[in-house]
Amino acid sequence: MKSERDKRRNDYAKLKRKVFSQMFLLIFVTAATVILLRFVIQKCFNVGDSIVRFLTNTFYLRDWEAQTIYRYAFLNNIDFITLIVILLFLVLLLKFTISWFTKYFDEISAEIDKLAEESDNEITLSPELDFMENKLNQIKNNLAKQKKAALDAEQRKNDLVVYLAHDIKTPLTSVIGYLSLLDEAPDMPPEQKAKYVGITLEKAYRLEQLIDEFFEITRFNLQTVVLNKEKINLHFMLQQMADEFYPMLTPQEKQVSIDVPDGLTLWGDADKLARVFNNILKNAIAYSYENSVIDISAQQQDQNMMITFTNQGNPIPREKLETIFEKFFRLDTSRSTNTGGAGLGLAIAKEIVNAHGGDIFVQSNTEKTTFTVMIPQR
Repeated sequence: MKSERDKRRNDYAKLKRKVFSQMFLLIFVTAATVILLRFVIQKCFNVGDSIVRFLTNTFYLRDWEAQTIYRYAFLNNIDFITLIVILLFLVLLLKFTISWFTKYFDEISAEIDKLAEESDNEITLSPELDFMENKLNQIKNNLAKQKKAALDAEQRKNDLVVYLAHDIKTPLTSVIGYLSLLDEAPDMPPEQKAKYVGITLEKAYRLEQLIDEFFEITRFNLQTVVLNKEKINLHFMLQQMADEFYPMLTPQEKQVSIDVPDGLTLWGDADKLARVFNNILKNAIAYSYENSVIDISAQQQDQNMMITFTNQGNPIPREKLETIFEKFFRLDTSRSTNTGGAGLGLAIAKEIVNAHGGDIFVQSNTEKTTFTVMIPQR
């Protein structure tokens, strides 16, 4: 808190110095001008002959009448007249001072308009407002990045919907085709009928999976993460999850190795964290080499629980490491969704981990790819 106050104080230091110097100069000029005005006015009124002559020549007054008017109207009220003249000068000076000071607000307002108009021009302010200029430019850059990210996400979603619609049509066509064959040939040999039924069932399951992905897109946009935290036996959860993935691991002779101490407990929402680990493991299985081992480990560091998933496979390109947790991002951008889903698994995982106050990140090189989940245990 103290460092933040010091930073704000340093930010305003240049502006405060400028305002102080300007105000000091104005006070000095005001004082000097008041003294000068009083001297000039009083000196002018001491020359009564000039005023009397002006009154007699202009209004054709007698000399004694002009002397009387001069004495009662001017000479006896010289202090009041001096005060009026000085007040008028101070009003003009005050107006100038306010105009000078409010130019900063005009500058800031004009540059904020650039933010609203999404102008490409860089925001520039007076040198004493450089701290504000930096902040506005930072906001401008962040808004530009957010806009680009939103447009990219929207484009990825639109592309994904097109891909899913195309992929839905393919198994649906197969289902209709094989059902038509079964309908048209009731006396089909049992072996052939069983083959067609098996293919039809497989395509129907694939169709169900694709439809679920459509619903997943809608749920992700509408859901709010609400946590029901409890103590979780981490070893038991991860082992149970690995057993559930056995049918996916066997065809390519992949294995899962779990290195988690017995009795290690995790504080969090069991259902949602299971979804996090499920999504990461599914991703590791999809992109790991055949006959490879996926290592899952966990340990407590200070007050954080660190869970890592390591697989051997093709490295994730460096430019994709920053976007892999964005929604609708798929590492495999081909149209086939046999290995890739809706591109929401890792984005949902990140949202759940963030709701726990934790973080999720990935490291990848030619040897291995490691996803790390950090969950605070405070």
